[in-house]
Amino acid sequence: MSVWIRFFFALWLGVTLAGCTPPDQDEEKEPHYVLGQSRINAMDYQGAVEAFEESLEVNPHSAAAHYQLAMLYENQEADPAAAIYHYEQYLKFDPTAENADIIRQHITACKQQLASDVLPLPSAPVAQQQLEKLMEQNRQLQQQVDTLQATIKQWGDWYTNQQAAKNNAIVSQTPVVPQQPVTPVQPQQPLVQQPVAVNPTYPTRPENPPASAHSHTVERGETAMAICRKYGIRLSDLEIANPEMNPGHIHVGQVLNIP
Repeated sequence: MSVWIRFFFALWLGVTLAGCTPPDQDEEKEPHYVLGQSRINAMDYQGAVEAFEESLEVNPHSAAAHYQLAMLYENQEADPAAAIYHYEQYLKFDPTAENADIIRQHITACKQQLASDVLPLPSAPVAQQQLEKLMEQNRQLQQQVDTLQATIKQWGDWYTNQQAAKNNAIVSQTPVVPQQPVTPVQPQQPLVQQPVAVNPTYPTRPENPPASAHSHTVERGETAMAICRKYGIRLSDLEIANPEMNPGHIHVGQVLNIP
């Protein structure tokens, strides 16, 4: 029975001592971490990054491995985004780190570098030169606008003067008709319509006598005007006698009435 008691006591003591061991010391003794340190000493930075990444696969909460990777990504690999991530993980797993303020300064510097890579800002002298160049271009453009506006105004004044002179010339050339004295209108006597004697033997002649029965058949090459000249009549009379006729489109064989 005493043997079992001594066994369990020894087991409890071992677990207690293991739990009291500083975690940083355990992290730094991890084989991949040790390999990464040796590769840093040999200036094999890419190999060191691989070793510390493998150390994180073994212990994802290794603050020491995150710290070494952050330093490598910031100073050797020029990857500020990865450096920011590992710095923040380092502070997460070791919140009481003595260099926490310095680590935050590194994070700020990496963020500034990341921002400058995404959107590079011009330096003060360059920005001043660009501003002066833009101001000079703006001044030249304003001068061109002023010149164009002055030219447009001159043309507008010239056009107005020309119109005024033209109107004055028209007024001066218009003859003045002298007014005739107004003659008083005498009252007219009412007209007495005389009866018209109608000969009962002969009927009265109508105002518009019917057209004669004479006609003309259009031949090749003839036009309406040529037909009018041939018969000594006016085109309007020919159109009245032939309402369906189109003077500009008569055709061969068309029969026209000749008034």
